[in-house]
Amino acid sequence: MSARVLDGADVANQIRSEVGPAIAAFTARAGRPPGLGIVLVGDDPASEIYVRNKLKSAAGAGLRADLERLPATARLAELLEAVERLNRSDAHDGILVQSPLPPAMGVDAERRVFDLIRPDKDVDGFHPTNVGHLVQNRAPLPACTPSGVIELLERSHVPIAGARAVVIGRSDIVGKPLAILLLHRHATVTICHSRTTDLAGAAAGADILVSAIGRPGFVTRSFVKPGATVVDVGMTQIDDRATVERLFPPGSKRREVFERRGALVVGDVHPDVAEIAGALSPVPGGVGPLTIAMLLKNTLTAAQLRAGGTG
Repeated sequence: MSARVLDGADVANQIRSEVGPAIAAFTARAGRPPGLGIVLVGDDPASEIYVRNKLKSAAGAGLRADLERLPATARLAELLEAVERLNRSDAHDGILVQSPLPPAMGVDAERRVFDLIRPDKDVDGFHPTNVGHLVQNRAPLPACTPSGVIELLERSHVPIAGARAVVIGRSDIVGKPLAILLLHRHATVTICHSRTTDLAGAAAGADILVSAIGRPGFVTRSFVKPGATVVDVGMTQIDDRATVERLFPPGSKRREVFERRGALVVGDVHPDVAEIAGALSPVPGGVGPLTIAMLLKNTLTAAQLRAGGTG
């Protein structure tokens, strides 16, 4: 029996259909659309795709979306100045600096960027002030991917209250904020990571299992309780034929995509998990579209709050 598919694209479309009229109403009232400023440093192929999708979705929803590019050789000071310009801009309600940043900027570059973005324009939800609000269950701008996972679960009618939830991954971007959001919805939450003893055993007790570590096919059947809901947040582009052959059987559609393109985006969850899970979000088409939908929603919220209201 195959798991029920949690269709992130469908849920993202629902959110866009709700946000669109609100964006139009704001634009009519304010005389300008909500504005999003994106900064992209370097030429990372995955980041190029993500930013292109964000710009396209923002424009389609009626937002103003502006991209500032900096070369891979840019100094951290140049990036911080770009952020400061957006902080001062009356036309931009939200600021997003695409990760990852070039290693040459330094190990603390992302932290310094997150700290500099104005909290009321922090549509990624990474500023320490917004993280504190998240912990207290009063964040107006929650992190996009974790809040997208919650939308996926709730709109797919997956019970959270009372459920045992396991999150594999402890990043500040996904793992920790998602654990907090699940806790606020009355789940009993465990965070697992690379040093967790008997990781598979810990995961196998979950009613809701979320993996966000970026290791292709890491979560196998032994990690999953029969009937559990599994949410795959990992997204890794692979061009290694051996890995593709390990994950997908001959004649599968995913192998056909690999043969055409020479690369494949895969998740943390092994395809065989579909045979034991009760519900499963796919990669691609699961959490990815929701991250962008929540970005649109946060940008609208930021604009509304800066204008002094929520209508």
